[in-house]
Amino acid sequence: MPPVFQTAAHWTDSFLDPMRQIGDPLADTVVENLFADNSIDSVNALMRSLVLNEYPEPSTFPPIVADYLKQLDELPDWADSGKIETAQRVFWEYGPRLILILHCYALPFCYVGRNGVQVLALTGRLSGNSTRRILETAQLLVDVMSPGGLTGPQGRARRTIQKVRLMHAAVRHLVKQYPRWKTEFGLPVNQEDLTGTLMAFSWISLDGLRRIGVALTDAEWDAYLHCWQIVGHQLGLSDDMIPADNDSAAALCAAIARRQFGPCPEGKLMTKALIESVQYQLPGNLFDDAPGLFIRYFLGDEHAAMIGVEKTGLEQSGLRGVLALPLQIGGEVVTDLIHDLPAIADLAEKLGKVLINSIVLVQRDGNRPTFTIPKELKQQWGVNWTS
Repeated sequence: MPPVFQTAAHWTDSFLDPMRQIGDPLADTVVENLFADNSIDSVNALMRSLVLNEYPEPSTFPPIVADYLKQLDELPDWADSGKIETAQRVFWEYGPRLILILHCYALPFCYVGRNGVQVLALTGRLSGNSTRRILETAQLLVDVMSPGGLTGPQGRARRTIQKVRLMHAAVRHLVKQYPRWKTEFGLPVNQEDLTGTLMAFSWISLDGLRRIGVALTDAEWDAYLHCWQIVGHQLGLSDDMIPADNDSAAALCAAIARRQFGPCPEGKLMTKALIESVQYQLPGNLFDDAPGLFIRYFLGDEHAAMIGVEKTGLEQSGLRGVLALPLQIGGEVVTDLIHDLPAIADLAEKLGKVLINSIVLVQRDGNRPTFTIPKELKQQWGVNWTS
């Protein structure tokens, strides 16, 4: 029997305000006990192990961590394997576009949240590698949406989610002690900010497909949301922070925008790093304006300006202005100025494939695995699957 998720009328300030002070009791208890029972060197060693080991095995960790990992080995009993498979077929069909949407809509959606972006900027400064962080985010998307990623007994997504949830708890423990952390930001990685991130992967990504003219069926849309409801549950979101359906998810996104969107230096910093990462991965400098154009197309002028994405000289007719260029993408040359959504969808598809071709070859840093995409997906998308 599935839990009762929340409807559109639920997202009021009186409900969401307290959620900014709530974390994840299960994972937080594990981390608090680790810091209480072990020296800081032991905790640091555990965190390094979580970071460097792509899919940690419970037997390699202290008993309290192993018990935590085992508790999350099974999906909730309301998870619908048929809907998961439908959602993964959507990714199979539109994966390159969704990878581009992740970079140019989902992540920027998170960066416009002036309070939630604070912890992203702080941990980014501490790690010193924004490209690696972006690739790890893309890896989570691929792991969840790959066949068997959630449903297989050793599914990659299960291990990824377990690790991310524990690392969120470690961030909460450490950052809230940071002397420059302001109470107005809320608890780091709190329930509202976590559900905002969930919306970026789910409803915002679906809205991105819609905005470039991809017409999913109601069943496909529902299945994709269901898949990320499961992820949200496994990541430690309480059931009353997970929207029940499309209308509730749309209302939640609107509530987050109303409550959290605004300009701040950290949002601009994160967006600048994101755009530079995408520019680096796209060949040459012909496409340098493309990330900003897509961000403005998806977010709109007002919200894009909040994170420092201003109009360029190329942007004479919105995103379609880029189609006036003699673009060579994926071996094809586009020379006509086209004014319809299929052209934008085609550009998103081609740029998405270029991004994937690039990032599968990029090391996150010296000791980490490369970005991994199942061979079947690489073949489906026509990317460099021999790498």
